[in-house]
Amino acid sequence: MKADIVAAIQAQMPDARVDAQVDGDRGLITVVSTVFAGMSRVQQQQAVYRCIDAFITDGRLHAVTIRTQTPDD
Repeated sequence: MKADIVAAIQAQMPDARVDAQVDGDRGLITVVSTVFAGMSRVQQQQAVYRCIDAFITDGRLHAVTIRTQTPDD
């Protein structure tokens, strides 16, 4: 599932560096992307949630921690 999460995020954020750690239905996802420039932390996390919504909706992910930053951070 880790590779699927990374692919789903990179499909919408092609320049993103993504690290996904998954343990059962819990995940820690770190995303570094230029897409986040000018966005608030909440907006950055919402952008990632939109990418992984299918995993949450179908129950593959239940609890997710998302860390985001731009390459300049």
